[in-house]
Amino acid sequence: MSDFSYSVDADGIATITWDTKGKSMNVMSIQAFQDLDGLIDKALADDAVKGVVITSGKEGSFAGGMDLNIIAKMKDDAGENPAQGLFDGLMQMHAILRKIERAGMDPKTNKGGKPIAAALPGTALGIGLELPLSCHRIFAADNPKAKIGLPEIQVGIFPGMGGTTRLVRKMGAMAASPLLLQGKLNNPKAAKMAGVIDEVVPADELLAKAREWVLSAKDADILKPWDAKGYKMPGGAPYHPAGFMTFVGASAMVNGNTWGVYPAAKALLSAVYEGALVPFDTAIKIEARWFTNVMMNPSSSAMIRSLFINKEALEKGANRPDVPPQQVKKLGVLGAGMMGAGITLVSAMAGIKVVLIDQDQAAADRGKDYTATYMDKGIARKKATPEKKEAALNLITATTDYAALKGCDLIVEAVFEDPKIKAEVTAKVEAVVGEGCIFATNTSTLPISELAKASKRPEQYIGIHFFSPVEKMLLVEIIKGKETGDVAVAKALDFVRQIRKTPIVVNDARFFYANRCIIPYINEGIRMVKEGVAPALVENAAKLVGMPLGPLQLVDETSIDLGVKIAKATRAAMGDAYPDGAVDEVLFWMADEGRLGRKTKAGFYAYDEKGKRQGLWDGLAAKYPLADVQPDVHEVQHRLLMAQVLEAVRALDEGVLEDIREGDVGAILGWGFAPWSGGPFSWLDMIGEAKAVEICDHLTETYGERFSTPDLLREMADKGETFYGRFGKDAKAA
Repeated sequence: MSDFSYSVDADGIATITWDTKGKSMNVMSIQAFQDLDGLIDKALADDAVKGVVITSGKEGSFAGGMDLNIIAKMKDDAGENPAQGLFDGLMQMHAILRKIERAGMDPKTNKGGKPIAAALPGTALGIGLELPLSCHRIFAADNPKAKIGLPEIQVGIFPGMGGTTRLVRKMGAMAASPLLLQGKLNNPKAAKMAGVIDEVVPADELLAKAREWVLSAKDADILKPWDAKGYKMPGGAPYHPAGFMTFVGASAMVNGNTWGVYPAAKALLSAVYEGALVPFDTAIKIEARWFTNVMMNPSSSAMIRSLFINKEALEKGANRPDVPPQQVKKLGVLGAGMMGAGITLVSAMAGIKVVLIDQDQAAADRGKDYTATYMDKGIARKKATPEKKEAALNLITATTDYAALKGCDLIVEAVFEDPKIKAEVTAKVEAVVGEGCIFATNTSTLPISELAKASKRPEQYIGIHFFSPVEKMLLVEIIKGKETGDVAVAKALDFVRQIRKTPIVVNDARFFYANRCIIPYINEGIRMVKEGVAPALVENAAKLVGMPLGPLQLVDETSIDLGVKIAKATRAAMGDAYPDGAVDEVLFWMADEGRLGRKTKAGFYAYDEKGKRQGLWDGLAAKYPLADVQPDVHEVQHRLLMAQVLEAVRALDEGVLEDIREGDVGAILGWGFAPWSGGPFSWLDMIGEAKAVEICDHLTETYGERFSTPDLLREMADKGETFYGRFGKDAKAA
């Protein structure tokens, strides 16, 4: 059965309704594109049809975009010459949209076409906007929850179904850049103000207004500006004085923001620049060629797989135990500090009742005020309303009384990282809550199995590791203790999904997964400073390989005294096996100097009075003079990347990670591991396991055993295996 239906009314208006079967939102498939093509042909060939309205059968939305699972497979399905196959397939789809745009008009006179309007009930993303952009007028329902835009750049591609070329020709390169290069989404009114769509109308008048326009449209109303004689691009083409400055600035902005590691952004800019120099139909071919170029780059398929397919699978409960739904109805949060306040905020915003406990009422009230302040900022930016603020605050009870926890079905403990304090609050909670209540500790370092010994019900004890700030960070790490049961895992997963975060589930081990990988990254950067490697080289090498923050800036942001605390605890636990004495020398010296990071406006970086970074602190060079010979930038990058990646491999080999999808998604969302790569396992597959072993062997010989090749990686290299080939979609760790 087709995703598109067709009807003609008494006025001669054909309505094509998009309604993807089995989906809450329309997504475009290859077959759906072909079906749409057939219906457009039918409407254009029927003399009784005066015009067309394309709309959606989904309430509150038009379309969510192209089915990225299909895009991910396009290269594989393209035959022996994948680039040519991709390009040919793209041009076939372009031809359909161009047919809509030209609508049967005479190629010489530009007359005689049939008006085609798009009527958007709500959200229109990706192809869900590119299709309307090929229509002659875009009507959108006044739906403030709707999002309209082209978010493709966020998953490693760019709008390749004409959205790039049409939007630039409609708005100009400068005005289109936030939508194309940042994936900015707008509500309908903002989209109209920006010039993306044409009209915003009451939802109950959407089809009527579209039909009314179709019946009144003249030849001039349906001729796109770029098809008219004498068309000039808004803001100027590249050879125009104003346009020249625009494109010079755009090139600098793209390279400044991406550090040259995201192929889609550079390809998009090339498609825009080159396309602006030629007629529309040639520009479309250029766009298709650059899109093919991006699709042939392994970065795009890795990003699509990790940031869309795998992420979506995890959010839908790919690794959830087979137990009944465990939706949280009443949540208890212990500790009203920054972490507890953030957990309270996101939970209340998700409509969950929250009891926020602290030993001091003033502290509990401050924790609740965090939500009030956050909502006030949202109101000021018109992202929230006073009513939403009141609703969120009404869900929060701030108190010192543990009796208020009665009836909670989940507790999240976020008190100090002290096993004794955590044990005390565990006992207090279990004296009040019912036997079915799940207890979760928010800890970043303490072993869950040890903490669970303080509980009378260890099978209901679990770790939920939030990242700070809670309201901004997308990842939540769920940690199973040795005795944690399936219901507790399901409860944690369902809660994380309720608050609209992405969960990964790992087994208990020191530092779990995320911190296990990120701490060596920070340590390697600090170790290089002690060796005399230029701090600027360390920081910029990291950014040039796609890390959002260099290791020195990252430790400043998380605080140097926290690093000292973790180092001392780790040394106490590992004894003589502790490997990071050289790092501690630098960290402890910085702490003794009172340079604790951004919070004290003094760390590896210097800061002004407002806390703005002013560059690397010159005192580093005085204490640790630069070596006469500096390493190659690639050598620094390999050290920084392998410090993280090898821990990810070891975590998989040891069973801490059970699913490489969680390893890749968790790395990108948790600490920003080079998103262009798709994550550590995708990166290893990209460069090849044999090449990874070669790099590791060199680093081990030069810098020590911390870079020694894990047996699993060496075995895979010898067999010519890849991680996604061996531990594919449903595979578990070896």
